[in-house]
Amino acid sequence: MLFWILVAILTAAAAVVLVLPLMRAAAPLSSPHSHDIEVYRDQLEEVTRDRKSGLISGEDAELARAEIARRLLAASAADAPVQQSDAKSLRSNRIAQFFVLACLPAVGLCLYLLTGSPGVPAQPLAARLANPGDDINILIARAENHLAANPGDGQGWDLLAPIYMRSGRVEDAVAAYDQAIRLLGPTPARLGGYAEALIVQSGGLVTADAQEALKKSLALDPNDPRSEFYLALGLKQEGKQQDALAAFRKLAGNSPAEAPWLPLVNQHIAELSAGQAPAGNTMPANPTSEDMAAAAQMDAGDRQAMIRGMVDSLSSKLKEDPANFEGWMRLVRSYVVLDQRDKARDALQQGLKAFPPTGDQGKQLLALGRELGIDADGEEE
Repeated sequence: MLFWILVAILTAAAAVVLVLPLMRAAAPLSSPHSHDIEVYRDQLEEVTRDRKSGLISGEDAELARAEIARRLLAASAADAPVQQSDAKSLRSNRIAQFFVLACLPAVGLCLYLLTGSPGVPAQPLAARLANPGDDINILIARAENHLAANPGDGQGWDLLAPIYMRSGRVEDAVAAYDQAIRLLGPTPARLGGYAEALIVQSGGLVTADAQEALKKSLALDPNDPRSEFYLALGLKQEGKQQDALAAFRKLAGNSPAEAPWLPLVNQHIAELSAGQAPAGNTMPANPTSEDMAAAAQMDAGDRQAMIRGMVDSLSSKLKEDPANFEGWMRLVRSYVVLDQRDKARDALQQGLKAFPPTGDQGKQLLALGRELGIDADGEEE
């Protein structure tokens, strides 16, 4: 009932807003003959007064009255179209008022009855939490209410952690995975999810805590591809190119041909193979294990500042030594991760100057640009 009362009030308010301008009567249109008509009427009254006071004779008064009356009739006839126009305007206003007051509520009601759900009962928050349907936010709120009252429910934390990750609530996902592991014990799925959340939280760095969780996961399941991948990525970030290449090749060899992660693994293998520097060529440093351990202790703002500092350092070294294919690949990706797409486009263009598009490495740079939605000509795809 409250719903219909609110609908009636809103409809009435809308109708008043629309009707008020229509109810204001338009000022009558001025006519060039309206002033003449008033003058002739005054002259008739003046002739009558002069006749009564004896200033003019009765015969002169009749002649004057007849002439004034003739002129008054001519002016009135000329003013008639203007009066008809005013009447039509008034009728139009009344039709518009009737439409707003009668048709507008009727049309709105019919549309709601056709497309709305007037038969659905009101659902307070408690009722919605009890029957959330497909609303992910209500499902999360319901789980959070349950865990607030039952913090020792490990199954609840285990269920909520991946939902947090899918919803982009990474900090909450880390805490939920930590609670699930503490209450239910470690499994490859929980440890891998926890490590992945830590990696996302650190801006893509495989931190020391993430590596520890991944190693525990591999101890439980030596064939866990997620743990193998992130550990290999950690080796690559630490600058251990040969160890990372061997780890990625091992993962590729143990993966089925249709594995969804295989293209990404092969891409890292190609980057590492192409980036092997000849003797005497200095590679720009990747984040060390100490860097990643320090990053894990920082808040989000400091961590992002540290990542930007490492990327800026890499950019400076590439200006001094542009003949570093793997460095350009990493720099372009890093700028995209930092959401600095203009700098990523500039880095791609600079990399293509060092490795022309006609060569294999230049083609790989162009492929990377297409993958990241960056055109080397200066336009984003």
